[in-house]
Amino acid sequence: MNVIDLTQRLIAFDTINPPGNEQAVMEFCADLLTAGGFDCRLVPQGPGRCNLVATRGLGQGRALGFTGHLDTVPLGGAPWRHPAHAGVIEDGRLYGRGSTDMKGGVAAFIAAALELKETPPGGIAMLITAGEETGSDGARRLAELGGLPQIGALVVAEPTANRAVPGHKGALWLRLRFHGVTAHGSMPERGVNAVSLAARALLQIEALHLGLAHPVMGPPTLNIGTIHGGLNTNSVPDLCEVTLDLRSVPGIDHAGLIAAIRACLPPDAEIEALIDLPAVWTDPATPWLDEITRESAVISGAETAPMAMSYFTDASVFTPALADVPTVILGPGEPGMAHKTDEYVAVARLREAVAIYRGALERWRG
Repeated sequence: MNVIDLTQRLIAFDTINPPGNEQAVMEFCADLLTAGGFDCRLVPQGPGRCNLVATRGLGQGRALGFTGHLDTVPLGGAPWRHPAHAGVIEDGRLYGRGSTDMKGGVAAFIAAALELKETPPGGIAMLITAGEETGSDGARRLAELGGLPQIGALVVAEPTANRAVPGHKGALWLRLRFHGVTAHGSMPERGVNAVSLAARALLQIEALHLGLAHPVMGPPTLNIGTIHGGLNTNSVPDLCEVTLDLRSVPGIDHAGLIAAIRACLPPDAEIEALIDLPAVWTDPATPWLDEITRESAVISGAETAPMAMSYFTDASVFTPALADVPTVILGPGEPGMAHKTDEYVAVARLREAVAIYRGALERWRG
């Protein structure tokens, strides 16, 4: 099955998360890979959901690893030009939810591995996950269970238009709860206003120094995402909830960020981590990364200057779990098309990705 057909087949599975329902597509991939000589293990993730670990030729040395997720985000409210799960090709673009993010990338590394005549030293390992879109749930389950294959380098097939990218920022999403005392709105002195408590704390939080900037990623950032407080105009609100979106860079400890924010809160306020995923960065001068960067540039015309992605990936879980192996984010999808209406991947990019991945496998020496 070529990469175009395979991408269309993967898109045909509705894996919108929630609820995900990735099991059927994982079983389809497992059958395909088993026929290609892979040992496949399905790891349950809940009702109708699972992850897939597929390996071939493990032995001496370490495998070259590939990872990608098969859940997608919802379609949104706007109408689509083509049915979202039909995989229609028009003007060199393959349309469908998940085409860019990131079923096209998964199809490309599966196709590349199945095209190989010989398995490289150390073998091939694929970690195909469920639930990435809601915070790398599947990757975290695989890491917590242990028993990951011995992997020497990791390719994350998220959308980069086939540019080799050495890392991305981390994500720390927090929920803050402020507690007050309700009273009649005409007598606010008899209550404690939870919204006011939150407002004063947020001014302190926005003034925090989050850490030093990274030479490529830039500075860490903080965004106040949501704030909800009060039930009606003429009552003093006794509860206010706020969510924060912090994006970290290498060298910044999330526990330290949480402690700094906690110090800005009233004693009875609560703080809860919703997503806690560290930044990922591999030195671009690392020989393996330098090699795949140059090869991808030759095949796709991509730039070789180091850059970082703004989104997070399952590498936030897998890279540290694999003892911080060299990691590259490199996939055929268009970064600007992820999560959009009329999402598409360029057919040419899919073919380029297969060539890049196949070349990386052919050069791999464990």
